[in-house]
Amino acid sequence: MRLVVDASVAVKWFLPEIHSRAAERLLSEAFELMAPDLIWSELGNVLWKRWRRHELTEAAASEILRDFKRYPLGIFRSGRILDDVWRLASTLNRSFYDCVYLALAETQQCPLVTADLKFFTVLKNSRLGNPVIWVEEIKE
Repeated sequence: MRLVVDASVAVKWFLPEIHSRAAERLLSEAFELMAPDLIWSELGNVLWKRWRRHELTEAAASEILRDFKRYPLGIFRSGRILDDVWRLASTLNRSFYDCVYLALAETQQCPLVTADLKFFTVLKNSRLGNPVIWVEEIKE
């Protein structure tokens, strides 16, 4: 099954958080995972925040970024879908960042998996028809 994953899911592959086990189920060979190139910046920003709060060492953050390169994730250039991102962000009144993932899912005609409850709720209650999956709904 083809899926787009957002940074709220990817960060759980590396940091122990609520829903981490569910996120790890996505690493099964049963799934073809995709993300926009934005995921690098968002993951890096989460690590930077954890480092600033002394929850993560600089060495650990660097190791996570190196490890992330080896994950089975098809990376897509977000510059190609900016018009779709703008349309979704303005329609949903959600951040441009969030809508990059949604636009990629839309253009790839596959669901978006998220662990961002606010975003999930907005999408489930919208009339856009874009499929969104809550991370805990993933079963192997």
